[in-house]
Amino acid sequence: MDNGVSAGSTASTSTLGNIALGLTLLAFGIGHTGIISGVSAADAVSLATYVGGFALFVLGLLEFRGGNGFNGTAFAGLGAFWFTWAAGADGKVSAHAAGLFLVLFALLALTLTTGAASGPFGQGTYALLTLSLLLLAIGTLADSGGLAKAAGWVAAVSGLLAWYGATAALAHWPTAFGKASRGGAVAAS
Repeated sequence: MDNGVSAGSTASTSTLGNIALGLTLLAFGIGHTGIISGVSAADAVSLATYVGGFALFVLGLLEFRGGNGFNGTAFAGLGAFWFTWAAGADGKVSAHAAGLFLVLFALLALTLTTGAASGPFGQGTYALLTLSLLLLAIGTLADSGGLAKAAGWVAAVSGLLAWYGATAALAHWPTAFGKASRGGAVAAS
């Protein structure tokens, strides 16, 4: 998310993609925590299908078209994840298949963590997403509600990081630690 880009760049799609990712992760995470009475992860299916799945996938294609291979990979790959997760969220698959699915997409999230050049918010978002998917995979395979709840909290924090990073880019807030005190505004990473 670079604020100093030309009008023909993909900065807008990057910001919108990070907002979509953040909102989807928040809904997914909060649903798994059980903190709001009557709200479960299954309640995030519509958001995951259309915002996390369809919108992120399309934004990923736009990022590829604009020459941003990292965001193209991130958004299209995670769009596929959310769309597929939403399609199987009603228990159509076995716990073992769901656990394997989560492990496989944790590998994508790990790849995104290592490739993220967008500073602590981008790397933190993908690192926490990786941890959340691994915890949820283990919780699914071991039938552990406690691990699923922990995964939800980690996903919610990941969503907050993605949301803040995108909001900071729009509002020109700092996204780098320790640079603001050296004078001048801090450019979004």
